[in-house]
Amino acid sequence: MEHSVALVDDHHLMRNGLTTTVNGFGVYQVVIEAGHGGELVEAIELLRKVGQPLPRIAIVDLNMPVMDGYATITWLKANAPEVLPLALTMDSADTVVARAVHLGARGFLLKTVRPAVLKLALDSLVLTGYYYSDKVGEAMRSNAVGHANQLRDQKDIRSGITAREMEFLQLVCDPSEPTYEQIADRMGISRRTVENHRVALFEKFGIKSKAGMVLFAVRWGLVDPKAG
Repeated sequence: MEHSVALVDDHHLMRNGLTTTVNGFGVYQVVIEAGHGGELVEAIELLRKVGQPLPRIAIVDLNMPVMDGYATITWLKANAPEVLPLALTMDSADTVVARAVHLGARGFLLKTVRPAVLKLALDSLVLTGYYYSDKVGEAMRSNAVGHANQLRDQKDIRSGITAREMEFLQLVCDPSEPTYEQIADRMGISRRTVENHRVALFEKFGIKSKAGMVLFAVRWGLVDPKAG
């Protein structure tokens, strides 16, 4: 059984190369190629108009003109949640990962990965609904579910977080991406106290990065991913 894929990247050579690679896997077929998010939206709406199924996965470059990857992922989450977005980028910074995950990316892949890793990402999305790449993979998997797997449910998780830690966590997940210094100002506390909140959450739930905090909070329903 072939799984349909949409490719959204403004670089023609990159998009053509990805199409050849994805189709070469044998079990995936690129059905949409788009140069930016707006073209993807048009293609999806056309598929709906003619009664055709939507692609299972959308590989979305984060840096594009007209409608970038962040806006595209946001649109997919709100309008085509059956399409699983795989964020594609050259930048593995925590803030980039955190923003993509917060907006609804189901996976995160660096453009420098080998074809075998791309196939692993696609396979993981089909099987589990999620994939996170080499640099952030193990860290984010443990960040999101590592220690939290030992807790029974969301109620248990919430009970392990103080009111001030929850306030800190919600500010970390704010789409405006405030720095820790700005969070300290908003909370009316010192930068050192902010650091104490960060360390406490890291230790309680096996979190290892700012991106991991965002993923943890979104996946356990501690913040609203549509907020902001």
